[in-house]
Amino acid sequence: MKKNIAVIFGGQSSEHDISCISVANVIRGLDPDKYDVHRIGITKDGRWLYVDSTQEIVDGSWEQGDCTAVITPDRQNKGIWKKQGNQIEMIPVDVIFPVLHGLYGEDGTIQGIFEMAGIPYVGCGVLASAASMDKISTKIFADRIGIQQADYVIDIARDCSEIDRTMNLAEVKLGYPMFVKPSNAGSSQGVSKAHDRKELKLAIEIAKKHDHRVLIEEAIEGREIECAVLGGDSVEASRVGEIVSAAEYYDFDAKYNNAESKTIIDPELPEEIKEKIRLNAISVFKSVGGFGLARVDFFVEDETDEVIFNEINTMPGFTDISMYPMLWEAMGLSLEELLDRLIELAYER
Repeated sequence: MKKNIAVIFGGQSSEHDISCISVANVIRGLDPDKYDVHRIGITKDGRWLYVDSTQEIVDGSWEQGDCTAVITPDRQNKGIWKKQGNQIEMIPVDVIFPVLHGLYGEDGTIQGIFEMAGIPYVGCGVLASAASMDKISTKIFADRIGIQQADYVIDIARDCSEIDRTMNLAEVKLGYPMFVKPSNAGSSQGVSKAHDRKELKLAIEIAKKHDHRVLIEEAIEGREIECAVLGGDSVEASRVGEIVSAAEYYDFDAKYNNAESKTIIDPELPEEIKEKIRLNAISVFKSVGGFGLARVDFFVEDETDEVIFNEINTMPGFTDISMYPMLWEAMGLSLEELLDRLIELAYER
């Protein structure tokens, strides 16, 4: 029998549009002989809508829909409650695939609904999602297992009242240039590179528009290398891929709007460095309690060849240019096979 898959996309984060691109690729990769796909889109203002076709996602017309849908946390009536006008329908759901990036989708919040409902779902659980989405928390987890990472300073004031103290500390501890990041944001939203005190002040102010908790890191001069992990109790790592940014750093615009940026699968690196990246990727994934999938990002420092952990993404992109599916394809796992495995893992948990 075919399984009912609820695919959730959109969301209220700054990565709403990227989610819509990712989900269209995911749906195309789901075998129609195995799955009946039910599409639930979350608008930027938080409305949950039932979407009839993938074409509506591609052309953006789904956001004008009037058929609402929610995942109920009631375990006795678990599934999708679909409402159009006065008509209400309950659609049973076998598994949920949340193709959501960023806040309210990749941070453990929506995973909590799935846990309450008792419905199997693709991806990391509440703790792993929350800890990985929050860059400051990720730093603490990586510190505890001894993974080398960039030095950092944090500012957790709810306003800019401590900005002078933060800047003074960062200048002493890190030196210029340095990166400033909101603790909770994705696709490099709100990230700036500061070369002097004036830029640093502006960068902190920008980051605080996305999250009041701000992470300031030393700038690492090196190659940006990514690794995909897949599994549950047993975890495997893919080959590695390299990001070559067309800009000074791989910000949102360089990632999605600049055709000069590119990815290289299995770049030229000493094999021992590649193996260290794979092992560290698995270690970080396990340290946060990861399950299902993640993409783990590193730097290989220019002068020393040291492998330096950068961040972990528990629902990486599935767009045409996204590294995660490309890395597994290079390992001989097609998109269709990868999605099957992720759904199997949802049941395994």
